[in-house]
Amino acid sequence: MFRILLALFFINVSFAQQTDKVDFIKCDAYLSPNASEKSISGSVTYEFKVKKAIDTIKIDAKNMEFSEVIINGKSVKFKNSGKTLDLFEGFKKGKNKLTFRYSAKPKQTLYFTGDFSNGTGQIWTQGQGRYTSHWLPSFDDVNEKVIFNLYINCNNNYKVLSNGKSLNKDIVLKANENINCTINCDIKTWNFQMQKPMSSYLVMLAIGNFEKQTATTKSGTPLEFYLDKNDVSKFEPTYRYSKEMFDYLEQEIGVKYPWGIYRQVPVRDFLYAGMENTTSTIFAQDFVVDSIGFNDRNYVNVNAHELAHQWFGDLITAQSGKHHWLQEGFATYYALLAERHLFGDDYFYEELNDYAEQLKRASKTDTIPVMNEKASSLSFYKKGAWALHVMREDIGTKNFQKAVKKYLKKYQYKNVNTDDFLKIVKDVSGYDVENFKRVWLEKPGFEMEIAQKYLSKNKFIQDYFALRKSKKSLSELTEILKSNAYYPIKQYILYQTRNIPFEERKVILETALATNDILVRRAVVESTPVIPEAFKSQYETLLNDNSYQTKEIALVNLCTNFPEDREKYLFQTRYLKGNNDKSFRITWLKLAYETPELETLRIDFYLELLHYASAQYENSIRQNALEILLSIDFMNKKVITQLFLATNHHKWQFTLFARTKIRELLKNTEYRKTVETLSETSDESMKALYLKFLNE
Repeated sequence: MFRILLALFFINVSFAQQTDKVDFIKCDAYLSPNASEKSISGSVTYEFKVKKAIDTIKIDAKNMEFSEVIINGKSVKFKNSGKTLDLFEGFKKGKNKLTFRYSAKPKQTLYFTGDFSNGTGQIWTQGQGRYTSHWLPSFDDVNEKVIFNLYINCNNNYKVLSNGKSLNKDIVLKANENINCTINCDIKTWNFQMQKPMSSYLVMLAIGNFEKQTATTKSGTPLEFYLDKNDVSKFEPTYRYSKEMFDYLEQEIGVKYPWGIYRQVPVRDFLYAGMENTTSTIFAQDFVVDSIGFNDRNYVNVNAHELAHQWFGDLITAQSGKHHWLQEGFATYYALLAERHLFGDDYFYEELNDYAEQLKRASKTDTIPVMNEKASSLSFYKKGAWALHVMREDIGTKNFQKAVKKYLKKYQYKNVNTDDFLKIVKDVSGYDVENFKRVWLEKPGFEMEIAQKYLSKNKFIQDYFALRKSKKSLSELTEILKSNAYYPIKQYILYQTRNIPFEERKVILETALATNDILVRRAVVESTPVIPEAFKSQYETLLNDNSYQTKEIALVNLCTNFPEDREKYLFQTRYLKGNNDKSFRITWLKLAYETPELETLRIDFYLELLHYASAQYENSIRQNALEILLSIDFMNKKVITQLFLATNHHKWQFTLFARTKIRELLKNTEYRKTVETLSETSDESMKALYLKFLNE
């Protein structure tokens, strides 16, 4: 999984003991999500084998209701603890069959977003690393692997995705209950079946108004790419290099993709960048881009990362959080290898160097080593990747590939720990795995000096390190800008010369613009907020770059430096929306609102900003709009309402922003009085929300 926060895997002691005594083999679940009630219900059948005597069998189930619990054809008594379904009669040693009905209104893990009345609604799950039990009775212990087959009843107007191969038989029923159905709307039953076992946290659902495109890999694996029906023009840039990365990783890893089919789907307001559900990755809508947006933020690295997890995390799964690096470190490193294949060695080493710099800075406060369930995401992901790079360099590419292939083959569909991997590495290469483990996995901090020796194998990095230590003249720096040096070196020159007087720096800026490199030109706009008149016409060309980020910064700087031309710049860029977060459009609206020549249209600009702050839009759009609205008029009652409503969102990063702003603003006496007045005139739900913060 690619995420900001730490993903932890905990093994519940009682479940670890249960796994030794009971083996759950297969699950058939018939599910009906209901968007109007934000609930899910269904019938579940588990086949399991009792290996040793046990008095109680537990299935994780958070805040669910159960009925018709039957084991081996007979109704049985059960206990519902609110956290687990406890079974204590009716089963026998050997094979058993359990069926039951359940219903739940999950507070997390199963999310209902958008508006189903106008076709923008979506339902999706995020079970990492032990939360599927909030919507499907299952197992929080990652060591309990089951073959899941899901049958999902859904409004026929929507597409349904889950794990495994789709075996739909176009079963369409008439019903009056489901995704905001009207009476007699069509309901289709979608069937997805796995052939091999997997951990429960990897079970997924995604339902929405999706369109599909397909491809086939060299080895014959079908690929399915989904986008919202309104984004069909963005298929190519969003999924660029997907097939090529799949073919590369399959060849590099040396083990054929194990699941038969691979699909990917973006959803709105997803909690993280992406999640590697078995056969079916979900990722964030912000990675859906057009050809210009691709140059600002694209899905390539996350795409490769989640794909690598299909082997490292899904095919083999770490036994506990202590060994979580076996998933995230491997996925991060193989994503880098895939990007190396696409973009070359210089890109690869630049990214490794960036990881090293991050780790070095973090080591001042981050004292938890990689092999610890409380390690940071930075350690699991990027120090884990660095550890693998060191190993690969030390033992050689062929030995590394041989060890990884043997590791995956031996432990496929099973759970692993660090020593399982290191033993194979030692057997294959004779590598000193104990020293490796001690330095890279058990020792806190980051070995920057060691890392730099590996980095210095690349000439670009050598040149970059040398440039940082040198004191070159402006003419020498200009020659470097004219050369074929890799772009980070050129960016570094622009940032390092930002405080030099313009007349001296002019040749640097003009040479940088002449490179026509998008990232070098972006460094020009980022490093030059003050624009001399003599550089105005050249600076204006940045508004035409294939980068919304560059356009946005250039627009702000031009409007600030040349207020007499604001209207011209705003007119030139009036139709641009920007990336998925609408950052460009929202910045444009603020500039337009503040432009005296456009005063007659101010109310229109303001209303559009308010519109973007509403629940109709994704959190990234809402937050961008709210930040601008708060800077314009934080006392506006509609702005206050939207800010408080943001605290109800399921994405914690967005609610943290809203809560922090509210608490800061409530220190203002006038603001507090306005909120108090609103609480007295609002409906009960809004009143409760206002009072929640007023009474803190």
